Amino acid sequence: MISDRNIVSARVADEAGRHEVIEILRATYHSEKRWVSDPAGQIPPADLFREDISWFIVKIDGTPAGVLRVLYNPPLAEYAKYGFKLLDKAPDINEFLRDNRVAEIGRFAVLPEFRGKIMVAAALMGGATEETLERGFTHFVTDVFEDDPHSPFGFHTRVMGFHAVATHDVGELHSRSRRITMILDLKAAYQRLRSRKNWIFRSLTGSWAEALHQRLVA
Repeated sequence: MISDRNIVSARVADEAGRHEVIEILRATYHSEKRWVSDPAGQIPPADLFREDISWFIVKIDGTPAGVLRVLYNPPLAEYAKYGFKLLDKAPDINEFLRDNRVAEIGRFAVLPEFRGKIMVAAALMGGATEETLERGFTHFVTDVFEDDPHSPFGFHTRVMGFHAVATHDVGELHSRSRRITMILDLKAAYQRLRSRKNWIFRSLTGSWAEALHQRLVA
């Protein structure tokens, strides 16, 4: 869990939390974006008990504001069917997958009335990153839509340090927009943010265990 006064992010662990996730996805991915036809199908009841999936929700004064999903060991080899076009500075895929443990960030959604609060995105990413590192994963991979006016692309690149490695035109969600695939080296991101000593670093990592900090400093 990560907390900053009235902004709290935690892993979804019960049916009440699942319902809150569904309502956020209903408002954003279904009604606003038209990316999914069945928001409840995005987080079936079994997700609460799966070892390879974690959902996180952030609340402001107890009101649900945003969600995201982490998929551990995603089937990256199967994603080749999406027709990836690697960018010039992309790593060798086979070598990258051999040398690293990758988790996928997805279903990142913030309700319209809270999109101006960067702390919402920071709280979500802080909680998700903490659990991902504790599980021994080294990198995040994610997709963002090129023409989505509410894309987290700027936050991911300027704040977190993601960099684009590929594009593709199709995926799981219903959108004709080109997808930009990005990766993040979690340890490198931690050390870069730590060197800045600003509120973003404190917000992201303030509740992490000291042992995790020590592991990332080395």
